[in-house]
Amino acid sequence: MSTPISVPRGLKNVIVTDTEIGDVRGEEGFFHYREYDATELARSSAFTDVWHLMVFGALPSPAQSAEFARRVGALRVVDGATVDLLRTVVTSDVEPLAALRVALAALGVGDRPLFDMDETERVDAALRAASVVPTVLAAAQRISRGLEVLDVDPDADHVADYLRMSTGSIDAESADSLRTYLVTTIDHGFNASTFAGRVVASTGSDMTSSVLGALGAFLGPLHGGAPSRALAALDEIGDPSNTRDWVRNRIEHGEVIMGFGHAVYRTRDPRAELLKSVVLQRYDSPLVRQATAVEAEIEAAINELKPGRRLYANVEFYAGVLMHEVGLPPEMFTPTFATARVVGWTANILEQAAEGKIIRPIARYVGPEPRR
Repeated sequence: MSTPISVPRGLKNVIVTDTEIGDVRGEEGFFHYREYDATELARSSAFTDVWHLMVFGALPSPAQSAEFARRVGALRVVDGATVDLLRTVVTSDVEPLAALRVALAALGVGDRPLFDMDETERVDAALRAASVVPTVLAAAQRISRGLEVLDVDPDADHVADYLRMSTGSIDAESADSLRTYLVTTIDHGFNASTFAGRVVASTGSDMTSSVLGALGAFLGPLHGGAPSRALAALDEIGDPSNTRDWVRNRIEHGEVIMGFGHAVYRTRDPRAELLKSVVLQRYDSPLVRQATAVEAEIEAAINELKPGRRLYANVEFYAGVLMHEVGLPPEMFTPTFATARVVGWTANILEQAAEGKIIRPIARYVGPEPRR
């Protein structure tokens, strides 16, 4: 039997597998999808083109781009039975992501074991799973507000149609702003939800279960739930002049400052910097002015209270601001994050399924000595 290896809690900095999907270089403040700078893709590439890159390993040609957009557009359509199911489970107290768990299980987007599928069947299941997520979330949100569910337009742009189905209206600038955000959040290394999805997939389980495993991890407030919490912090602070007292109180009580700091980045988060540039360029609003002022005050306060410990705004801080500006309500911030991250999850699930190796670590027992 091989000798066990002890690793840090949380598997911090532990390499658990090889991947061709992307990487985060925290010391450099840089991340990439395949061989492409992810922030450069977010500035100019269609969401579905980057989706194609994640699944198939290459950006599409113009013909492939049009065909892939048609393919996933058709897959976004859900039947009336699914909408009826949402009407039975969604109330004003049920969050859209909770409804998504029910809908994915009922839809059976991929119920056959990945172990028994060939590559084509796995890709079909991955595309279907990722395609229905924005449709289900938009429908659940509207049902929770007592609004009419809007049908999918399979010929429309993926991001623009999600925004229309969620808010009931659409304009080109808002859709492009949201596209920028969604491309930056498709994948981000071996975060908790991606790893959870790969653990399930490593057993040979089905696509639905693998995505639901990732979704379960994503629901934790230390992971996917930060955009709305970061915006709530701005509400708590109010006038930027209150920021330093607010930060001091949080630190004294050992509380997390949502929207600041990152597990990997040791410099500025490139996603936050990109989203900040978008909101500054496009939205001259009180919220944007407050956010930029509060960001500067939080950084100064942390530097004063904890010298040498630099905490910068992460993607969630400006993600909440951007989503507010394009018309999405706070309860849709984390679900909107999920409409992008599900593409990364499914790409990782496909890669893990192809590897065919179960993830099976061990734990160190530290309880009472067993009785013999």
